[in-house]
Amino acid sequence: MVRTSRRPPPLVYAPRRSRKEGLSHSVYRHVIRHNDNKGDLMFAKYSVALAASAALSIGLSTQPASADTFVHLFEWQWEDVAQECENWLGPKGFKAVQVSPPQEHIQGDAWWTRYQPVSYQLESRSGSSDAFADMVQRCNAAGVDVYADAVINHVAHGKGQGIAGSSYDNEALNYPHYQRDDFHEPCGIEQSDYTQNAERVRQCQLVGLPDLNTSDPTVQSHIADYLDTLAALGVRGIRVDAAKHMAPSDIAAILAQVDAPLYAFQEVIDLGGEAISATEYQGTADITEFRYGASLGDIFNNRALANLQQFGESPALLPSEQAIVFTDNHDNQRGHGAGGSNILTHRDDQLYRLANVFMLAWPYGYPKVMSSYAFSNSDQGPPQAPVYQQGEAQCGEAWVCEHRWPEIANMVAFRQQADGSEVTHWWDNGHHQIAFSREAQGFIAINREPQALTHTFQTDMADGHYQNVTAEGQCIVVEDGQLTLSVPAMSAVALHVGAPCPAS
Repeated sequence: MVRTSRRPPPLVYAPRRSRKEGLSHSVYRHVIRHNDNKGDLMFAKYSVALAASAALSIGLSTQPASADTFVHLFEWQWEDVAQECENWLGPKGFKAVQVSPPQEHIQGDAWWTRYQPVSYQLESRSGSSDAFADMVQRCNAAGVDVYADAVINHVAHGKGQGIAGSSYDNEALNYPHYQRDDFHEPCGIEQSDYTQNAERVRQCQLVGLPDLNTSDPTVQSHIADYLDTLAALGVRGIRVDAAKHMAPSDIAAILAQVDAPLYAFQEVIDLGGEAISATEYQGTADITEFRYGASLGDIFNNRALANLQQFGESPALLPSEQAIVFTDNHDNQRGHGAGGSNILTHRDDQLYRLANVFMLAWPYGYPKVMSSYAFSNSDQGPPQAPVYQQGEAQCGEAWVCEHRWPEIANMVAFRQQADGSEVTHWWDNGHHQIAFSREAQGFIAINREPQALTHTFQTDMADGHYQNVTAEGQCIVVEDGQLTLSVPAMSAVALHVGAPCPAS
């Protein structure tokens, strides 16, 4: 539930940097059925404000954004993650991979069992501690940082043994690392607390999960030791799960005790109008910007793409350099965790592809690509079969692997190539056809209409022949700074100077 990215003051942390500058990142994700449905209720109000302003930002082209992209391989086994780092993520230029919580959790088949931690042993459904350490080393060797999802706000509900055999008892508040005095007094979070009582949100039990007193020095020390263990194995970042359920000062104090320079980002669900705001966590670590995916989905679903001309920073959204952005994540693609019905997922197919193309082409935030598995109900756990079989990734059915879709995978290099360049030559038809350049580095056109887009565009690109990276084998000619395109319905064209057409 919590992620941190230490950024002085008050912490000493590894800041997010461009791949061209040569540093790393880190991430972490969400908890068991983190319903924060209050966020969904606030989305209607947020959408009204969005419609009134017609666009989200001004002057975006001058704002810093990450040149890099990371991917969440949700519920992948460690051996599969290692192979994917070597075979796909590294070659395609992904900066990092977010992995599911590596700590011991309760037994069970549902996806959310991973978010009910029992101990800090590195034994999980994804594999053993040895397999985890091997995965981290292999990913690092492939040029891919590992971000571990860190569940530090709470422990498991119920009584029994974790997946590694550790005993736990939530009635007695007896866990391998913690006893009764290490927890807040039991109380439940009411729905009204999300808008009226920040203290209860931070000190009461999220969906009945015993809430650690993260202001206590002993608790902080245990958590910091766990994060140090991850860092010692080569983990470069963490996602702080359920960060809004902890005080920012608690997170800062924990991170300050971690010896290694971990990158961190915090999961803070905030669609506006709540007792806890994402802005309270600024300066502690980077923050998940849930309003980004909610508003992007709203535009692609309901409004003209022309409204994207100034999409990004505004009073409604976090500064670009502090924002982790995504079209969907493992929570809201299941209908909870903020965003409601406007959240786009892999089930939306072409619309989802186009939204991700835009996210990776547009200079705002540090983008995270989702990689899912197919599910028929929101509790369903991952497929039993591994991703890799006989040395080949089995993607497309049980394992969706959106990060391998060409429209998404090939835009990672586009983003890197366009780093630092402004948006120029914006064009739209007033509706669902848009195009723009990233100065002399690249050009993109998106057609969300049911008929082809045929037009001659002005660019800043040098004359030459460039690959359309969203469609293998297609060459686009730029002559006198112009190019003439016929973009099929519900598709995109993207080219950049790092991908010229092969010499004929």
